[in-house]
Amino acid sequence: MALAPMEDVTDTVFRRIVAEAARPDIFFTEFASVDGLFSRGREAVIHRFDFTQEERPIIAQVWGSEPGLFYKAAKLVADMKFDGIDINMGCPVKSVLQHDAGAACIQDPERAAEIIAAAREGAGTLPLSVKTRLGYKKISEDWIPFLLEQHLDALTIHGRTAAELSKVPAHWDKIGEAVSLRNQMKVHTVILGNGDIADYAGAVTKCNEYGVDGVMIGRGIFHNLWAFDKTGESRMDDHKELFRIMQKHVTLFDETWGKHKNFAIMKKFFKIYVQGFDGASEMREQLFRLESADEFFEFTKRFIT
Repeated sequence: MALAPMEDVTDTVFRRIVAEAARPDIFFTEFASVDGLFSRGREAVIHRFDFTQEERPIIAQVWGSEPGLFYKAAKLVADMKFDGIDINMGCPVKSVLQHDAGAACIQDPERAAEIIAAAREGAGTLPLSVKTRLGYKKISEDWIPFLLEQHLDALTIHGRTAAELSKVPAHWDKIGEAVSLRNQMKVHTVILGNGDIADYAGAVTKCNEYGVDGVMIGRGIFHNLWAFDKTGESRMDDHKELFRIMQKHVTLFDETWGKHKNFAIMKKFFKIYVQGFDGASEMREQLFRLESADEFFEFTKRFIT
C-alpha cells in the first residue's frame, strides 16, 4: 500500500499526518525536477526531499528529460539515505510535457531507456522504480512491455492514458494484463496498480482480481484520511477528531515551512477536515479566505479546544 506522490500535497507535513491516522506501507515524496535540483533554483526544489524518520520507508520521486541529470539526482537521493528512487514517466500536466518529461517519455522509449540506465548507475544499490500510464494519447501495446524489459525493481501503473487524465474509469483490465505479461516474462518487477481506489478494502479486491502486488492511493486520501486502515475503521464522521488533526496539520505546516511556503497551499486540505455536517460548506468558504496560520487559529479557536 502506497500513498501516491502529489504536487503540493504529499510533503513531509501531510505524510506525517497520514502516518498518524493510518500509515501506508510506503511513502513517496512530491516529484522533484532533476533540472531544478542542479540549478541556481535548487532551494525552490530541494525542500521536496525533506523527510523525517517516521515517514520511512520513503521513495524520492524525480522527473525530467536529461539522462545525465538523472544520474546526478540518483546519487543525491542515495546520499540522502532515501529508501529508493522513482522516475515519473506518467505526469500529464502540460508544463511537464512541454519539457519532454513525465508522460512524454512514453513517446520516446529510447530516451526513457537512457534515463533509466543513468538513474540506475547513479543509484547504486538503491531500488529503482517507475510510475507511468498506459499510453500517451491512446493505450500503447508496447510501452509496458518495454518497461518490464528494463528489469525495474517496481513499476506503478496508473490505469489511464495521459490524454484521459482522470476523466474516465481506470482500465484495470490493462493493469491485469501487465501482471500476466510480467509473469510470462519471468521478471521480478513488483507491480502496483493505481486508479479509482478508495481504501484498503478496495485495494485488496483489486489485488485479488488482477494479481497486482500492491496498490497506490492518491485522490482517495482526500475522502478518507484513514484510507490505509487495514481494519476498515474510519473516523471521517468524528468531526472533533478531524478538527484536532486539522489544527495539528496547520501547526506543523507553519512550523515546517513558515514564510517559505504560501499558506494558500493549506487550503486544499480543508475539504478533508470540514465536511459532512450542517454548515460545512459555509465554514470551508470562510477558511478559504484566510491568509495565514495566525488567522486560522484566531478563526477556529471557537470550534477547536
